[in-house]
Amino acid sequence: MSEPASISTGIAQRYATAVYELARDAKKVKAIESDLTALNDALNSSDDFQALIQSPIYTRDQQSAAIGAIAQKMGLSDIMTNTLALMAQKRRLFVLPALVRTLRDIIADEKGEVTADVTSAKALTKAQADKLAKSLKATTGKTVTLNQTVDESLIGGLIVKVGSKMIDTSISSKLNSLQNVMKEVG
Repeated sequence: MSEPASISTGIAQRYATAVYELARDAKKVKAIESDLTALNDALNSSDDFQALIQSPIYTRDQQSAAIGAIAQKMGLSDIMTNTLALMAQKRRLFVLPALVRTLRDIIADEKGEVTADVTSAKALTKAQADKLAKSLKATTGKTVTLNQTVDESLIGGLIVKVGSKMIDTSISSKLNSLQNVMKEVG
């Protein structure tokens, strides 16, 4: 991990822990979860929102005013609104994507859940996704939520990532392995 990325992760971890503890104590974890969904959607769909949190050309006051208006328009909880305002005043809005990821991970861990990133050559059917989630639950001992993506270059098979573990059963991976073995022979 690069130096700036590890710094961002550390900052996000501290904010996420504080937000989670405040939400847990106030019994508002559900509200924080819906805030995270709204923020994640905004981060993924709005280039202007990305520019606001990433660009150094906005002053603290401009970022604070904008993030306050956005939080109010999105209907974010008081805890998240206050956190975003504090982050704007401290010029830490750039860690918002990492904060969302980290806070989601903390909440999922407290609930005994884990997210598996699944990449397949074609979209999994409901039955296939359910079977995979059941199999992963047996392996991890936690409730598994699948984050599915499609990558046709895999040709077939799956790539499953759960935490730090990865299982690659894709045909393209097997072909690459075979190609490397053939290079060694000849």
